[in-house]
Amino acid sequence: MTEEQPITPPSALVEQWVSEIWYKSTPVLVTASDLHITSRAVQWGADQELDACCEEMKSLPSPLGIPFGEMASNALRAARRPKPPSLKEQALEEVGVFEGMGTCNIDIIRRALEELPDD
Repeated sequence: MTEEQPITPPSALVEQWVSEIWYKSTPVLVTASDLHITSRAVQWGADQELDACCEEMKSLPSPLGIPFGEMASNALRAARRPKPPSLKEQALEEVGVFEGMGTCNIDIIRRALEELPDD
């Protein structure tokens, strides 16, 4: 049996993962390389599974003309792969830590951050 199964990562992708752990011809421990490749392969497989589920959901019938499948697919993807907080959100969270310490006018910093766009 020579054909690859759909869940098997392509050889080029595995080679890329291997190259990520070899730094300027300095070998790393075999256990570390095995762990890295295994972790990347598991993430790749999970991404493939998520993509397949989202595509299946998109094909669901749309009751009353509402794009239910598309909405469900987007909701599933957002729940399984949440976006990391923006730099603005991270900064506002850090500002919250310093509130009440009285070391600077935190209100000015907070208002300036809140006016920045989220990107």
